Amino acid sequence: EYYDRDVLFTTTADTLLSIAGGTMDAIAAFTQGKLQVEGSFDKALLLQNFSKQANREKKKQKKAEGEVLVTTVLFNHESQTIHDRVEIDKVPLLTENDYCVGGCTALLDAVGETVEHIKNIHKYARAEDVPQHTLFVITTDGMENASTKYSCVQVKRLIEEQKERGWEFLSFGANIDAVDVGHDLEIAKERVANFNNDAKGINLNFAVVSEAVSCLRTGKQLNADWKKNIDEDYKKRKK
Repeated sequence: EYYDRDVLFTTTADTLLSIAGGTMDAIAAFTQGKLQVEGSFDKALLLQNFSKQANREKKKQKKAEGEVLVTTVLFNHESQTIHDRVEIDKVPLLTENDYCVGGCTALLDAVGETVEHIKNIHKYARAEDVPQHTLFVITTDGMENASTKYSCVQVKRLIEEQKERGWEFLSFGANIDAVDVGHDLEIAKERVANFNNDAKGINLNFAVVSEAVSCLRTGKQLNADWKKNIDEDYKKRKK
């Protein structure tokens, strides 16, 4: 079982992993009695949609010009690094072994640890090996409630320091006031977006991040309306 504020799932581990990996349709699992859902059924659809959309945008980026190193950190009550500065051409597609939901939200620990990790790599790397641009993207569907290693003040200071070095931070939040959370972490409201936590909302997130990566890897700056589609969708369908 997995419980959060919106839904209670009851299923077997094999069924859950199959849905997350895209080999089983959530609706089919529900109609066949393999997945019981109490609450918002949209959550069940997110399990399979997240991996599909992430993989779609990765394929698109692999075809674009410019070198990209990818670091991917998944977090709930603890963090798990599944890609650590891997060349985008060598990043494998997400599978049921990589992504599943559950646990609490140790947002500060995940952000703090990852910023420190990349910062230290840049610090000790040869100048020619430090990327021209660093884009740090934060996505969460809930409030911080489980961090034990980093405080908000510590993470804010880390982000301030890296912004001075030219890092770009984008933050996406669902079920929270993402602008307030971003403000607490020294991320300007122009770089923060509230999103609808469903298939359409997540698809928009990945599409927008992909465009941002494409922009930066060609040496351009993000447009002022980079998150226009997400903002419009959130206002129209706010949940």
